[in-house]
Amino acid sequence: MALFSQQSLNDGVRKREVFGWAMYDFANSGYTTVVLTAVFSAYFVGSVAGNAAWATLAWTGALALSSALVMLTMPALGAYADLRAAKKRLLLISTVGCVVATLALAEVGPGDVALAVAAVVLSNLFYSYGDSLIAAFLPELARKDSLGRVSGWGWGFGYFGGMLTLGLSLGYVMWAQGQGIPATQFVPVTMLITASIYALASVATFVLLRERAVPQPQLLQPQGIGIAASLARLRQTWREARRFEDFSRFLACTVAYQAGISVVIALAAVYAEQVLGFKQMETMMLIFLVNIAAALGAFGWGYVQDRLGHRPALAITLVGWIVMTLLAGLAIEATLFWVAAVIAGLCMGSSQSAGRALVGAFSPEQRRAEFFGLWTFATRLSAIIGPLTYGVVTLLTAGNHRIAILSTGLFFVLGLVLLARVNVARGIAAADTESADAAA
Repeated sequence: MALFSQQSLNDGVRKREVFGWAMYDFANSGYTTVVLTAVFSAYFVGSVAGNAAWATLAWTGALALSSALVMLTMPALGAYADLRAAKKRLLLISTVGCVVATLALAEVGPGDVALAVAAVVLSNLFYSYGDSLIAAFLPELARKDSLGRVSGWGWGFGYFGGMLTLGLSLGYVMWAQGQGIPATQFVPVTMLITASIYALASVATFVLLRERAVPQPQLLQPQGIGIAASLARLRQTWREARRFEDFSRFLACTVAYQAGISVVIALAAVYAEQVLGFKQMETMMLIFLVNIAAALGAFGWGYVQDRLGHRPALAITLVGWIVMTLLAGLAIEATLFWVAAVIAGLCMGSSQSAGRALVGAFSPEQRRAEFFGLWTFATRLSAIIGPLTYGVVTLLTAGNHRIAILSTGLFFVLGLVLLARVNVARGIAAADTESADAAA
């Protein structure tokens, strides 16, 4: 089978549409790479908050607040998108919101803690909306036996977008430092670069990607108002959780292992600078390497997942995460930490892509955005638990980041235990039954 085979796609889906879908991963990856991981996180702790004792906890608290808002709103928003066939329209709104909030980060300077927190909360909120909505298109594009590889195409391509954004930012930072320009001036420019690439690259998505879902007016009749119907649909989903037992179990597994991943995304740069003394440019180069490894992991592991099976493929990546946390916690020099970073990249791309594909397999046809909204609920809950746990551990241990990163490995151990309880075949059968009942 060809690397990008038409046989992997549903009838009527053209490769250029999949390219448009993957371009959104390309567009938004720069936000997580530059804002949450490589640049603004360390800038917030070191410059905006002035390395105060509460700085790391304040950063993780801002991310936790944005995640809490996503948890409260995204499942109902997903249900609304299904009922109104509004995924693409809502995706546009969320994209504009994230771009504008990222531009606001360019105005943040030393001491502007309130502005920084507000802009981070809003940008991460809108980013999360967009990430969930674009994921809900996956089952419309890929055949069931190809969800892993097509998810990997998008996630792998997305990391190249992150590398482009980070590469341009790194180039500018190197020039700025050579000119003696301080971080308070060059970090805001990297925010402008990130917002610009997000906006420009996402245009291809809105031009090429189709909204195949159709409105479901028969489900809107009892409530008469779209939001009310969405909330009623969501309550029904929770009540029917027993019918989707394995999807529910996978959500619990997701909360566990994504909590660990959230720590790496939010605090890798902070760890590198606080523990190993990395400078801004070294940290950006480290994250650049992580993105290369993540792109390879996401793209290649998708094919392994389709051949090996969803659960074994994901389990292997979680073992890799456990190894990574041990290496990072034990590293006393940069070399071992670079090795840990490569492993983190490979596992990050493969585990996140694998998780998205498995949600696609568990999603009934008429409730895709809703199920991906529930998945986003789980990932945002993990984004609260993981970084806040790390922040609390550093606070209780007088800033000991090594203990904090080693404790993160427990999230991946728990994820492995919970994954063992997921029966993939039974979960897919439940989704197929729901789709057939709704079509009857």
